[in-house]
Parts: sequence; C-alpha cells; structure tokens
Amino acid sequence: MWASVLARIRQELSEQSFKAWLEPTRLVSFDGQSASIGVPDKFYGEWIQAHFLEIIKDGFAAAIGEKPDIAFSIFSPVKTPVEKMHAPESVSAQPAAVSNNDLNPKNTFENFVPGSGNRLAHAAALAISDAPARIYNPFFIYGSVGLGKTHLMQALAHRILAKNPQKKICFTTSERFTNQLIHAIQTRSTLQFRNRYRSVDVLLIDDIHFIAGKEATQEEFFHTFNALYDAHKQIVVTSDRPPRDIAGLEDRLVSRFGWGLVSDMQLPDFETRVAILKKKMEKETVSVSDEVAHFIARKIKSNIRELEGALIRVVAYSSLTGTAVDIRLAQDILKDTFSEEASKITINLIQKKVADYFNIKVSDLSIKSRVKTVSLPRQIAMFLVRELTSHSLPEIGEYFGGRNHATVIHSCQKIKEEMLHNEATQNTVATLLKHIKSDSY
Repeated sequence: MWASVLARIRQELSEQSFKAWLEPTRLVSFDGQSASIGVPDKFYGEWIQAHFLEIIKDGFAAAIGEKPDIAFSIFSPVKTPVEKMHAPESVSAQPAAVSNNDLNPKNTFENFVPGSGNRLAHAAALAISDAPARIYNPFFIYGSVGLGKTHLMQALAHRILAKNPQKKICFTTSERFTNQLIHAIQTRSTLQFRNRYRSVDVLLIDDIHFIAGKEATQEEFFHTFNALYDAHKQIVVTSDRPPRDIAGLEDRLVSRFGWGLVSDMQLPDFETRVAILKKKMEKETVSVSDEVAHFIARKIKSNIRELEGALIRVVAYSSLTGTAVDIRLAQDILKDTFSEEASKITINLIQKKVADYFNIKVSDLSIKSRVKTVSLPRQIAMFLVRELTSHSLPEIGEYFGGRNHATVIHSCQKIKEEMLHNEATQNTVATLLKHIKSDSY
C-alpha cells in the first residue's frame, strides 16, 4: 500500500524533492484510521510534517479513499551485507573537525592591508581572534567581490590556531555546506553531519548569501547556528550584501546575524591601494618604482584581485623580456585592463538611463521628494547601482542627494519586493538592465 501512496506523491513533487525527503520513508503501521510513517531522524519528520503532510494525506486518499491521521517515528533500517558493501561512504559529507588544510596559508593578518574601507572589520577580526565568542558573535562581513572578506575571515582563524592549536575550526562555503547536507540526507547520515558542524569551536562560512531561497539548508543552518551560539562558539560568515538585503533569507536568520557585529568592507582608497601593491611586492620579492605603483593604483579601482593581478602582469613581462619597468611599459601591458575598467557600468550611466526612461532630469534623482514620479525612479536607480556596481551603501547615498545607507537599503529592498509581485516593475527593471549593459561595453 505504501508503494501506491508514494507513487501518487511522486506525481506531485519534483524528482529531487521526492528522492531527498519521501523515498527514504517507510510505513511502520496503519490501522485504517491512522498511519505511522518511519523517518530516518527527527529533523526528517519535522520537515516532512511542515512541508509535505497534506500531500501525504492526499496520497492516501488517492490510494485507499481515506485521509488518515499521520504520525512520524524514527526507524533505523538494517542493511543487508550487500547493502553495506555498496553503501556510499558518508565521509565526503563531513567537514573535517579541524579544517586547517582548507585555510590558505597566505591569508594572515600579516599579509592583510588595513585601510579606511576595512578598518572596522579588521579591528573586529583582531578582537575576535583574541577572545572568540566573547564579543561580536556572530561576525558578519559583507562587501563586493575581491575586497578581502575571505582573507580576513581566514586570518582570524589562523590567529586563533596560533594561540590555541587545539581549537576546532571549520571553514567552508555555503555551497559546500548545502552539497554536504544533500549528501547526508541521501545517505541517511544527517546525525553525523550535524555532530561535525556543531562540535567545532569556530565555524566560518563563506558566501552565506547563497543559502537564500534554499529552505532545507536554511533550516539546518538555523539549528546549527543556535547550537553553536548557545554553546558559546564563534560564528563568522561573509556575504556580498548585508543580511537585510539578501532576498530569500529567512527573517529569523536576518535577526540572528544582527545579534553580533555586521561590518562592511568597501573599495580601498588610493593610499590603501598603493599599500596593497607594496605589500604584494614584498611578498613576491619584486620591485617597481613608486611612480609605476601610483599609476596602477590610480587606474585600477575595482577590487584588490585586479589590482594585484595588474602588478604581476607588468612584473612578469619585465622578467620574461628583460625590459625595465616604467610608466610606458605599464601603460602598454595594461591597456586592455584599463579599457575594461573604463567600460564598466558607472553610477552616472545608470542615473542617465533611468532618467531618460522615466522622462525626468538626472538632477531629479537627487532631490528630496516623495512624489511617486520621482521617488520610484530614484529607488530603481539605487537598486540598479547596488546590483551592478561595487559602490558602498554610503557612496550610493551620496550620489542620490546625500541620503544615508539605511535609505539605500530600504529602497533596494522595496524594489526587490515590488519585482516579486508587480510584473510592470519587473519589466521596467529588465528593460533598464538591457539598456545599461548594452551601453557599458
């Protein structure tokens, strides 16, 4: 009978959902009035009850004409020798208890260049490494790609280990966390998965924004967060945007991230970019003149990776050809890079395209007006700048009449919500995206 019920349920769910959640279940008992369904563990039962209970009842109704009361019980299936022989190893689903090998040895505080754009995050990371879980827990670092978020997170871990090598530290990405969870569910090893993640002293998760919209992953991370926080263990995560700006992230997680410190990392200023280049030269035991370093720092503003990459290209060419490094060589070698920098989407371009689309003046986007014919274009423009450029929230606010970062966040969130429910807004944003991207390259 259970096979018939499952066959009906399978028609209502995606193959992935069915295999992950319903296929591992068993019918333990059925008396005509109620059914007891066996699940691998408590989490399974709670998840199925919350998300698939009515579908299961409908499956019974289709199979036997009745909707029984449903209860869940935990069962431990006994594997046959053949099943044991071919059972997939659950090791790949487990993070190492102390994952030092996952830490880049170069990502230390000694190799990190603090500046005006990352000073708070840097100071907080140092403080946390001196007293994990005592202050700033959780620690949420956000910023654009290539600004050193992962470096800072791992530097914190290296310093903790240097002070106490016995500390259990786990570094992972949200993608790996999700994939390991799926594997654990499929191999019925969720208990081991949880024990591993919840037994560490410090949990570091990179790119946490990728769990947005993934209900099972968020559920699992929520309970992992609670277990670690209650046990006074340190949690550090990175993202490309602040918690409240991550569409699809559950409110309860947004709230918990706010329990500690949320700190952004902004684009480095000119002086910091020069310092980064000098630090890179020191690490690679190479040298270029201040004139060349300043030239590169003025031209490359997008992120640290591109900045360091430009330096390495110039030095590599010089080494391979025996050519002296000067301004002329740097200009020649990096002309394509500079061209790419110049062609990138700018705030001015976005403002012009939005103003043209709504038939208003660019200056109207900066005036203090709540009239919808002005406020809506301004909010859309802010949203597009946030999505398409690496400008910080305060910088965006300055371009729109000196508004503060909270106003920018509110505007972006409002447009995201509008796009979920309003087809006209979706079409407007899609059209503007097309126009902006076509003119920027």
